[in-house]
Amino acid sequence: MLKLEFSPEDLEGLSHWRFHHPHPHVQLKMEVVYLRSQKLENNQIQRLCGISKATFYRYLREYQGGGVEQLKALNFHRQESKLVEHKRTLEEYFREHPPASCAEAAARIEELTGIKRGPTQTREFLKKLGMKPRKVGQIPAKADVKEQEAFKEEQLEPRLAEAKAGKRVVFFMDAAHFVYAPFLALLWCFERLFVKAPSGRQRLNVLAALNATTQQIFTVQNLTYVTAETVCELLRLLAGAHLGMPITIVLDNARYQKCALVQALAQRLGIELLYLPAYSPNLNLIERLWKWVKKRCLYSKYYATSEDFQRAIQECIAQAHSKHQAELKSLLTLEFQTFKEVPVIGEGGKVTPFPGAKQPQKKVSSKAA
Repeated sequence: MLKLEFSPEDLEGLSHWRFHHPHPHVQLKMEVVYLRSQKLENNQIQRLCGISKATFYRYLREYQGGGVEQLKALNFHRQESKLVEHKRTLEEYFREHPPASCAEAAARIEELTGIKRGPTQTREFLKKLGMKPRKVGQIPAKADVKEQEAFKEEQLEPRLAEAKAGKRVVFFMDAAHFVYAPFLALLWCFERLFVKAPSGRQRLNVLAALNATTQQIFTVQNLTYVTAETVCELLRLLAGAHLGMPITIVLDNARYQKCALVQALAQRLGIELLYLPAYSPNLNLIERLWKWVKKRCLYSKYYATSEDFQRAIQECIAQAHSKHQAELKSLLTLEFQTFKEVPVIGEGGKVTPFPGAKQPQKKVSSKAA
């Protein structure tokens, strides 16, 4: 019979870990040894814990050899997957051809290696490769990466630095056209849900300017069209609210924003219009605000009337700076994504660097050098 000694510290550890260890197998081992310390009969412990005599004595020997810490050790022997030897080949393939589902990945694995695996095993293997489901982002196909980088470093960032120092006010301007229609989105639910689709195509146009540093929002709204006159109305509003301060407005190249009427008024008001490179919504901070507004008050929401729809949007924008300030502070950071080194899905579903992006340099061995 094994002679075991139980110090007060060991008893305290056994009593604690039999309930609180994160792994149930370790909890069982702690329970067996703890019951042994309480002088229960061996066969009674085996019956209560549902283990064999051999397993019972193995646990006791583990404790005898290394105490409580030894009982915490997990030494499961698992057969190595046959896919491990193909890991590098599969990783290279999936980097260029990302699968849309585990079923598709399993089919590709079988084609490449001859090894058949189910969806669950395939999912675990993909996780071990470092893959996980990620929502695909979009890049304007005609975006000029070099032009975006130059604009960001030479024009945008210096003005934002002045704004942070209190020497300039920088706004990001854009218009959003909210159509009175259902905005579908994902929901955690027990069964598929449906949202009513209102009739008609009424819309609310919102031309807005977002202060880059304070997140304050100025808007001009209508139910018809955004025109050059709409832009001029917003310019006057911004100039009147920031008398004596240099103002820069970052905006895209929409015709109604770049026409002679708008540029002439901006010059008279002393407002600098800083036009973004073509196809550069990623550099316009207010685009994030529009996405947030849709998510906050439109996705999977139903409004009985167009007036209710408009009111929800107007209240969301009006309360953004006060009620949702903390949330927007983390969203509207002055960090802008560019596409210098991002991988994109090209023709045929193959992943390649974005056209015009900086290509990764190949490492040259010392021997070659």
